[in-house]
Amino acid sequence: MEESSWKQMPENLEDPPNSRLFLVASRCTTEDELRERFSKFGEVQGVWLVKDKQTKEPKGVAYVKFAKSSQACLAMEEMHGKMLSDGSKPLKVFIAQSRSSNRHRDVEDEELTRIFVMIPKTYTEEDLKETFKVYGDIEYCIIIKNKTTGESKGLGYVRYFKPSQAAIAIEKCDKSYRAILAEPRTKSNVSEDYSGGACRMDYSSTANPTVDLGNYTAMDFRSSEMTSTLMMSSRAALSQEQVFSLFDIIPGMEFCDLQRDQFGILKGHALIHYNNLGSAVYAKEKLNGFEYPPGNRLQVYFHNDGESPISRMSKQCVQAQIMSCGWNGSSCSQVRKPSYSSFSTSSRIQTEVNLPSIKKLAPADSRTKERLFVVFNPSPLPHDVLEDVFCRFGSLIEVYLVSGRNVGYIKYADKQCADEAMAALHGEVVNGVRMKVMLADPPREESHKRPRTY
Repeated sequence: MEESSWKQMPENLEDPPNSRLFLVASRCTTEDELRERFSKFGEVQGVWLVKDKQTKEPKGVAYVKFAKSSQACLAMEEMHGKMLSDGSKPLKVFIAQSRSSNRHRDVEDEELTRIFVMIPKTYTEEDLKETFKVYGDIEYCIIIKNKTTGESKGLGYVRYFKPSQAAIAIEKCDKSYRAILAEPRTKSNVSEDYSGGACRMDYSSTANPTVDLGNYTAMDFRSSEMTSTLMMSSRAALSQEQVFSLFDIIPGMEFCDLQRDQFGILKGHALIHYNNLGSAVYAKEKLNGFEYPPGNRLQVYFHNDGESPISRMSKQCVQAQIMSCGWNGSSCSQVRKPSYSSFSTSSRIQTEVNLPSIKKLAPADSRTKERLFVVFNPSPLPHDVLEDVFCRFGSLIEVYLVSGRNVGYIKYADKQCADEAMAALHGEVVNGVRMKVMLADPPREESHKRPRTY
């Protein structure tokens, strides 16, 4: 960008917050082209093309500053993945990093869709929803209540489906609500003040933080009462097969039920029932705090299964004998190991996408015609599951997961197959993991570094 254009940018780039976009575009993209395409979403206060300090050539990265946050969010929602011209690569559009956020944020970031409001203490959740639904579709409303008295604290949260809806609500609602974007949810934000038919707990800002127990009785999972039913919570998305295989190691498991929301998305927790108390106690003792997959610590609690106190007492009397002799070294040989062979291919892939039938992989030495870049949230899918999903579009050469990161690459020997996979799977959920599937940047021809393989 020319120096004169930079001087037109406002002095405070974060006023209002979240009004500046970060774009990854083609290197041939011009400032005028960006201004023309993005001005239809609102007042563009400035455009900045990042250039190389030595060559002064554009790097393919740009910033666009809007007058309002809602305008920037709407532009991000509409332009992400779009092409400015034929032959150019799809745009990647994010809310630019600010002082309050250490990263760029995209359309699916919860930080941009959840607002915090001050409300009259007489408000119910229905009143809160009725007040704020005029600004967009609401996913849920929560009123914070005193955990002792159950009375409203005059505070609440409203979660929208889109960032632009939340931004419009903040800009247009009555100032008495003092609406702002809610703080990111962390492990320490255990929402014990929330009340209603569902129990919500926050485990991290990257996993599915909202825990909704559906039709199960809301209770304190930390209860010391031992039952033959367990509730497992996990920050990482686990499939039915993974949870079943893990808890089926302990003999006596009768069923395993993963919880899903109204859209069929896995919520990170499951109900497990054993046919005897000893198995449930042993499973909790061994699996509570167990890291599976590595880095994801499971939380396992006893769940109130409605059993009578007399029945529970009789089982607890027997439980001591089971724990003393039933799980010693001599009986460990009876414990079954997880086996995936008994599960069909269709049962280990849970998605609403209408997937084609499985096709053979392309030869390993095939020439790569197209590469896809995949971002996983909250964590990557297993390699074999990814291969199973992406091979169905034909000509798949290889699946590669980047170690330590929630991203990977998919190599195809046919461009049309890659395009069909991207069109079918972008933004979809597979086994509780949402995938963003995009065209990967081509390897640079000129580089002082070793050429990359993927």
